[in-house]
Amino acid sequence: MRKVLDSFGYMTKNVVMKSSPRKLPKAWLQVSRVCVALGDEHRQRILLLFEPGERLGLRQILETSPLSRTALSHHVRVMREAGVLVGERVGKEVFYRIDKAYVRAQLAAVIDYIDAEL
Repeated sequence: MRKVLDSFGYMTKNVVMKSSPRKLPKAWLQVSRVCVALGDEHRQRILLLFEPGERLGLRQILETSPLSRTALSHHVRVMREAGVLVGERVGKEVFYRIDKAYVRAQLAAVIDYIDAEL
């Protein structure tokens, strides 16, 4: 049983809480990276540039973005490292696409956890 205090320090109700894990489970590390990648407004705008099945190069993304090339490269790298985007080298340029299956699986893990807990 845990006492919950409101902003004035008064006890509002008693809540029974599970003990919190000390570390995130390994499966949640991937979920966390995807959430971070999708949590930034600039990265959301980049994601929304992609039409279904479309691949975009950094130059194409840069043409529609107010970001500098350095800032854009950073955001694309965060999304790539999180698994949201997958890059494919064609000649000297890298074309990116959304890894829909991976993102869907990570978001499904969150939904599954929420459904199991409620």
